[in-house]
Amino acid sequence: MKYSKKIIIKLGIVSLSLLYFSCNKQVELTGTVLPNSNTSAVVQVFNATVKATRNYIYVDGVAVSGATLVYGAVFPSTAYGFRVDAGSRNFLIKDTLPATTQTPITFSQSIIAEKSYTIFTYDTITSVKQATVLNNIVIPTDTTSRLRFANFVYNATAVANVDVYSYRNLPGTPVFIGGAPVLTTSLPVFRNVATTSVTDFIPYASGKTDTLYVYATGTTSPLLVKQLIPSLVPTRSYTSAYNGSYSGTKVVSTFATY
Repeated sequence: MKYSKKIIIKLGIVSLSLLYFSCNKQVELTGTVLPNSNTSAVVQVFNATVKATRNYIYVDGVAVSGATLVYGAVFPSTAYGFRVDAGSRNFLIKDTLPATTQTPITFSQSIIAEKSYTIFTYDTITSVKQATVLNNIVIPTDTTSRLRFANFVYNATAVANVDVYSYRNLPGTPVFIGGAPVLTTSLPVFRNVATTSVTDFIPYASGKTDTLYVYATGTTSPLLVKQLIPSLVPTRSYTSAYNGSYSGTKVVSTFATY
């Protein structure tokens, strides 16, 4: 049987190709494939643990945070959360320094697909605790935003619940005494919020900065004054978290939840 030169050349190329692939291993994929949104949920973590400086987050033994999560910060800081497969998941949040005095915290959490969660760590580094909150995300049909208030301030003994006032919601021209407004005719935007609790979201004006004032419920002496809220993006949901040491430095940290 005779073959043309073109056929012989083509057969030679095919043979060389087969020889090449038989002698070389295929490159294995090393990228992480995100879970399908229909079978996973979005989770974020806010660190209200006083004096925590080097926290990392693990889910089912796999590290999910590549950067240190310090006190007063949220992970992820550039997104609304990270995806976690639905089902019972094991979380570990710890300081990875060998000499740390911070106690690691481990807990199991049942995750429902297509939901949103915020995990708050709080207390002190020798007694870290956590609270997982299911976020009730409702997207406004107008240009407003949504805001909620979380109370994770630390104190060794029980402290009073708090009322939270908004500068923009104060009636007329407020009178200030000692840097705080007189609240005789004002209504709080968040009322009687206990420690380690989180309110539901409320409608909140977007596009303008605001100032929050935190009072012990039923009193006129502010615990915290002039906590600035940045301009909120329309239709987005935000959390303002009261954290720090009740008898020392305390702040309100505002971050996007959705």
